[in-house]
Amino acid sequence: MNKYNSTLLLLLSLLFVTSSCSSTFNQLMKTDDYDFKYEAAKEYFTEGKYTKAATLLQEVVNMNKGTDKGEENLYMLGMAEFCLKDYEASSEYFKKYASSYPKGIYVENAYYYYAQSLYNSTPEVALDQSDTYSAIKAFQEYIDLFPESKLKETAQQKLFVLQDKLVQKELLNAKLYYDLGPYFGNCSSGTENNYESCIITAQNALKDYPYTSYREEFSLLIMKSKYALANQSVEEKKLDRYRDAEDECYGFINEYPDSKEKETALKYIAHCKKYLKD
Repeated sequence: MNKYNSTLLLLLSLLFVTSSCSSTFNQLMKTDDYDFKYEAAKEYFTEGKYTKAATLLQEVVNMNKGTDKGEENLYMLGMAEFCLKDYEASSEYFKKYASSYPKGIYVENAYYYYAQSLYNSTPEVALDQSDTYSAIKAFQEYIDLFPESKLKETAQQKLFVLQDKLVQKELLNAKLYYDLGPYFGNCSSGTENNYESCIITAQNALKDYPYTSYREEFSLLIMKSKYALANQSVEEKKLDRYRDAEDECYGFINEYPDSKEKETALKYIAHCKKYLKD
């Protein structure tokens, strides 16, 4: 057999197999034998063919509800969607499983993968972090319900990552306020200008996340904002604000004596002292 004929035979063989598999799946979709569909779905799942498994499992999930197969069906559907990276769908199925089978054999995994699905759906730091809060809540619930779980440590690490994302979001907000400076068109309600908004945002972040690795960056923004606020204040407010800025600079140096911004703090102190003496 020459090379051309060998290649042609191989292509025809592959075409036959593909056509046969496609034909089998199409027949499964058309049949009313839901038990047969379910068993085929399990086989596809085992083989890692999650798209076909999920399609068939969706077909039979309502039919299996309330039966011995219902619990396994719903959990397997959630896992198939998770493996397909459709985290919105998987989170819904895992959530439904947990509420439908609170004492089910897969309930611990369902809670974990519900949280993991939300975790995988969290957005970039610059975007709205509502999904991050939801993922934190889900992981915390998992840890509370299953304190002896083998995945507890992994869940805790995921919590730290999510919390760090919230800290980064607050840092971005504080930096934005500082960069906007005295621009009044973007001032928060109840604040005199954006420097004041920066101070409040950074102080709240340090209060909520006292052990954050971004602590120095928040402290620097507070110091710079207080100094800038004093500089641009009306005369009757300058004295108190320069005193406050000076205290903040000393506090920054005491907490971060080796900071690269120490010279900045010293420069601010000298300027504050000059005004306070005058």
